[in-house]
Amino acid sequence: MPKVSIAGKREDVEGLDVRVVQTNRVSKTHRGGKTASWSVLVVVGDGKGHVGAGLGKALGIPDAIRKGEEAAKKAMIEVPMVENTIPHAVIGELGATKVLLRPATPGTGVVAGGVVRAILECAGVRDVLAKTLGSRNAVNSAWATMKALSSLVSPKEQAAKRGFKLKQIAPWFVKDEEEEKEQTVEVQPPSAEVREEVSAETESETPIREESLETEKMSEMPETIKETEAMPETTEESPVVATTLEEGEDES
Repeated sequence: MPKVSIAGKREDVEGLDVRVVQTNRVSKTHRGGKTASWSVLVVVGDGKGHVGAGLGKALGIPDAIRKGEEAAKKAMIEVPMVENTIPHAVIGELGATKVLLRPATPGTGVVAGGVVRAILECAGVRDVLAKTLGSRNAVNSAWATMKALSSLVSPKEQAAKRGFKLKQIAPWFVKDEEEEKEQTVEVQPPSAEVREEVSAETESETPIREESLETEKMSEMPETIKETEAMPETTEESPVVATTLEEGEDES
């Protein structure tokens, strides 16, 4: 039967990313003739580490999509992630289909195609390398990808399971957490006591600063200006000038 791929993407009331990955028209032969129906593969995810896939079957496409969406919501799983990638490499197998997933460095993107890409994007994985080996049937690839994601284990769970410290299992993970904590440390405002001490110090330093500024200005001024400023202002006539004036009047 012909298969129709629909790149349908929408958001439901709950804010989930709903994607119709594939529709398949099937027919069943009865005694009186053939009955046509539709099989739809739907992927649902919130983009924050939760994803599910479901298969819906009905006589009409809308009913099949609705059934597939309900089945995908019921089958949602939590995907452990480290930043925007998966914690370790994993292989999911179903029948003749194998799906290989590997973590990637930031900026790589989702290197995958078809159903695998839709599932990873709905899960919120932004950097990952994927490869489908063997059969490329859409339904088998979807179930193999879900199986691979469900088998992922976070570094913290693995360390607790094996009885080791997290630093021994994944030192890079501890380093990333410490860097995130340093970046997210909030600068607390100073307390009232510290403010009072700072204000008292500034008040005590202000007169000293004013005196130092005056001395600096005086040192920068030329010597002639200093002498003129230092000399007292005399408003009365000097005695020498007065005696000379009296001698001149007597001679006349």
